[in-house]
Amino acid sequence: MKTPAPPSRPLEALRELTPARVGLGRSGASMPTEALLAFTLDHARARDAVHAAFDAPHLVAGLAGLGLDVSEVSSQARDRSDYLRRPDLGRMLESDSRRALEERSGSASEVVIVIGDGLSPAAVNIHAVELVRHLAPRLTEAGIRCGHIVIASGARVALGDEIGAVFGARLVVMLIGERPGLSAPDSLGAYLTFAPRIGLTDEKRNCVSNIHGAGLSYDEAAFKIAWLVREAIAREVTGVALKDESGTALIAAKPAD
Repeated sequence: MKTPAPPSRPLEALRELTPARVGLGRSGASMPTEALLAFTLDHARARDAVHAAFDAPHLVAGLAGLGLDVSEVSSQARDRSDYLRRPDLGRMLESDSRRALEERSGSASEVVIVIGDGLSPAAVNIHAVELVRHLAPRLTEAGIRCGHIVIASGARVALGDEIGAVFGARLVVMLIGERPGLSAPDSLGAYLTFAPRIGLTDEKRNCVSNIHGAGLSYDEAAFKIAWLVREAIAREVTGVALKDESGTALIAAKPAD
């Protein structure tokens, strides 16, 4: 069998497979103008994503349209500058918000979904409602009741722990805008924490990341998240104690050719 000839321009072939900046070339001791302008544009998009307005009314309307019970809360970060300079404030509920949730907590919830702006409000504005639209039926099919959806402004991942604790939830799913990158300023992440409470650290969480147009699709992400939710509740753990084996389950679920 004849071995195919290698591509005549291997770096160009590689660039077709990845958004990473490879084989940009050079002009003297610098990058070519086209590559420099592309880098500058992507950097500007990443900065804009961090400072984008969080469109909570759009999220409330979209989630209410799915028949879900929605609450709005804020962290102790008073504004975006506070949020970026003081990460600790984004991990704690503002007092009025906590009181409002306590009034709505009622009976214990199995799963609470929190949607926080994070470091890319743009990602949440674009992807959160559609992801929940794909996720909610999978949870229902698994017999898992999602009691509340909470939209949180000025949120860090750990804010979900306090919200979950207020509701007495067995599990909290935090959907949050991830730190923007030069190839993906609008990436959404999902963090799952069993038995949420204040003071937990990241080894107690599972993460499904890179949910965006060029990354995980809504359906793929919803499958992974639902698998992790089911297994977390069954095994009563998340984080390093729960290995994500949803890929094996996905292969098994696909019909044979």
